[in-house]
Amino acid sequence: MSETEQGDLRVIIADPLLPDGIETLRAAPGLVVEDHTESDREALRAALEGASALIVRSRTKVTADLIESADRLRVVGRAGVGVDHIDIPAATRRGVAVLNAPAANTQSTAELAFALLLAAARRITEADASIRAGEWRRKELRGIQLSGKTLGVIGLGRIGAEVVWRARAFGMRVVAHDPFVSDERASDLGVELASLDELLPACHAITVHVPLSDENRGFIGRREIAAMRQGSILVNAARGGLVDEAALAEALGSGHLGAAGLDVFETEPLPADSPLRDAPQLVLSPHLGASTYEAQRQVSRQIAVSVRNALVDGDFSAALNAPFEAEDRDGAGPIMDLGYRLARLLHGLEDAPPRRIEVRYGGTRDGVLGPLAASVAVGFLERRVDPPLNVVNALSIAAERGLEIVRVRAQASGDYTNYVGLSADSARGKGMAVGGALMGSRMEPRVVHVGTFRIETEPRGTCLLIRNRDQPGVIGAVGTILGEAKANIAEYHLARRRGGGRSFGVVRIDEELPPEVLQALNDLDGVEEVRQVTFD
Repeated sequence: MSETEQGDLRVIIADPLLPDGIETLRAAPGLVVEDHTESDREALRAALEGASALIVRSRTKVTADLIESADRLRVVGRAGVGVDHIDIPAATRRGVAVLNAPAANTQSTAELAFALLLAAARRITEADASIRAGEWRRKELRGIQLSGKTLGVIGLGRIGAEVVWRARAFGMRVVAHDPFVSDERASDLGVELASLDELLPACHAITVHVPLSDENRGFIGRREIAAMRQGSILVNAARGGLVDEAALAEALGSGHLGAAGLDVFETEPLPADSPLRDAPQLVLSPHLGASTYEAQRQVSRQIAVSVRNALVDGDFSAALNAPFEAEDRDGAGPIMDLGYRLARLLHGLEDAPPRRIEVRYGGTRDGVLGPLAASVAVGFLERRVDPPLNVVNALSIAAERGLEIVRVRAQASGDYTNYVGLSADSARGKGMAVGGALMGSRMEPRVVHVGTFRIETEPRGTCLLIRNRDQPGVIGAVGTILGEAKANIAEYHLARRRGGGRSFGVVRIDEELPPEVLQALNDLDGVEEVRQVTFD
């Protein structure tokens, strides 16, 4: 964590952010906002030394070398959606969370995509230019109506779904391609799912709404354009590089495509020698998808809130490079916290480094195992590895150290509606197993078993874990030593399987004990082992 002399966390603003976002950050306790929107690259690099967060738009490229030079960086925030100018693998290796503002510009971008479709279909830009030139080309500028036509939507995320609603309002049939969308979701949107090869020749117009990656660069290339219906319209308001621009210009020039609309380009600003500049029937706009006042206010505030939550509360649920499924970014926190605390307990009980930890979840949230496993890795490893370590990089660091984290979805355990169980395996064989659950409407964490001992205790503060023979005088002797050491006992829980056998005690105390007191406890008659675990 980066701190100034006063203990504050520095947030570097590299690209312009509206006042809504800046005020949100400045109102947060412990955050200091620095405006470096006029700084050059080297000045920005210098400013990032000791900084905790960097917020950018699309201008600043967050490269691996920039991330490596920021010694205490925890968060990179993108005030917008696309993050192809941020080196996410490099950030993940360093445990730097990459955040964006995915929902803030949804409406504005969907409206622009549909505006490009309308302008291309009705030849609006040509009509405007002809009138300004003193012409009246009414008969020549005949377009097509959208009602009754088929629109192909590639990508049914937030923006794609909003385009679908607008298309249906215009009386269009919608066919969509998205391999990650269920039949149920497609039915809710009123669209027909199809493969890309089925969609391309079937539609009068196609609009693209997918992120850009190395794998899908040139996603709509010569083959895909050639497969499209003669005279159809192509719209891209997602990311530049998804469409092969040379192939698109050729298809417009030959008349194979009837029209196109582009708001994004592989190189921005558009180069002077781009073939798109001379392509006919092409509507161009300079990356205006999020350029509305409403969207910019929402983007600024949303990224500020996400950065604030990550720095102040340790909430990385909005991180693109953390193992969260979309539906579980809200509500996973208490389960993750329980997993973290149980992992601290398991760490305190295991001497030999395990090769494998099984994370078992029984509860109502189907997609929580990813973030839970990451949180378990943090709890188990944080006293074994150097920082930075968080849910962003914990699973990859575990893998590097030869620790396999296995996820198991189980049925609810007994009376527990949210149960988490951890078990460790090492070279010596089966190790310790611990379990916990969330209790009541406030979802309070509890340890419910250690090994085969059933026990209910709150995993907070410092606890002593005591294995002993079940014989008179042990509890009193433990209390005497703790009293002489002026250690205040907050709770004492005892579990046993049968009288006269072995017992397991959990003693919660206010402060950690020094080694000599722990040794005195271990030397007591009847005590087999005493371990100390700190949960917070």
